[in-house]
Amino acid sequence: MQPSRKYSKKAAQIEAALYVAGRPLDLGTLGSTVRLRAGNKVRELALSVAQRYREASGSIEVMELQDGRFVMQLKPEFVREVRKLATKRLLTLGPLRTLSYIAARQPITQSHVVKVRGKLAYKHIRQLKDLQLISKSSIGRTSLLRTTQNFADYFNLSHGTRVMKRQLDRLFSQPSVEKGDSSKND
Repeated sequence: MQPSRKYSKKAAQIEAALYVAGRPLDLGTLGSTVRLRAGNKVRELALSVAQRYREASGSIEVMELQDGRFVMQLKPEFVREVRKLATKRLLTLGPLRTLSYIAARQPITQSHVVKVRGKLAYKHIRQLKDLQLISKSSIGRTSLLRTTQNFADYFNLSHGTRVMKRQLDRLFSQPSVEKGDSSKND
């Protein structure tokens, strides 16, 4: 069945939304972009975009995640070769180490993270919260820290904490690919 011109334009709008967002989008967000309320029609459009990318056999893919959101991303087999070309890192080494500590030991108290990572961890935690990579909930005089869905999506990890921790253990046990990593960059 040949899609109508209007249908193709809506699919292109969904493609554009996924490209610009750079993160997974739910059907409600995609629907508001193309001015459709019916979730099944929005999903059908998003699936048609995903199919087009599969047929193109390129380096980019559009995927439906387990929770029903859609994401446009680089296929995993291309990440290693082009990672060094990324112009802007999300995090510098210090906040990245604080984030990895939180992710591996979550849920964890802020006071414990500061005790282990030092007073700069307060700044790191604020930055990570602003980027919506971690969440904070108050417990007594400290806060409980844990990663968010955005964290799992950005690093292509499971949303389940137990599975995520196993994935992180595997990642942390692999030797570092980048040269010049040193602890003075905290």
